[in-house]
Amino acid sequence: MIRAVMVMNTQGKPRLAKFYQYLPPETQQDLIRRVFAVLSSRPDNVSDFVEADSIFGPDSRLVYKHYATLYFIFVFDSSENELAMLDLIQVFVETLDKCFKNVCELDIIFSFTKIHTVLDEIIFGGQVLETSSSEVMKAVEEIARLEKASNAISLVPKSVSSWQTR
Repeated sequence: MIRAVMVMNTQGKPRLAKFYQYLPPETQQDLIRRVFAVLSSRPDNVSDFVEADSIFGPDSRLVYKHYATLYFIFVFDSSENELAMLDLIQVFVETLDKCFKNVCELDIIFSFTKIHTVLDEIIFGGQVLETSSSEVMKAVEEIARLEKASNAISLVPKSVSSWQTR
């Protein structure tokens, strides 16, 4: 099971943190700080796989990719394959690149709901739902189309809305 997905910049500021089991906010912040401390101290020429037992408890692993100014981090238990998680990070980043035409930190900050929609189409409740970037994009585009259509529907009759403007 996937325990957490994090995206943070190279200064350690979390841009996305999604935990798939309840943890108090103080604990989440502490875990994010500890993960960043581990990642920032690692040289560039070492593996992207880290045993996370000291951070997240027994049977925890961490895999990450460093793209430009962002770290994409997945924390998971031994039931998940490390290489599959590394590939899932790649799917997540590819999908974000398709959504934003070369994703950057500002896209993550200002399009928070879209980022969560993409992530929820890939992972839900700690389980992998979809591994195809094109299938995720189809679902995200359909959700955007439905949201746009629902925003066009007025739930207040015109007679009532004109009454409120008097």
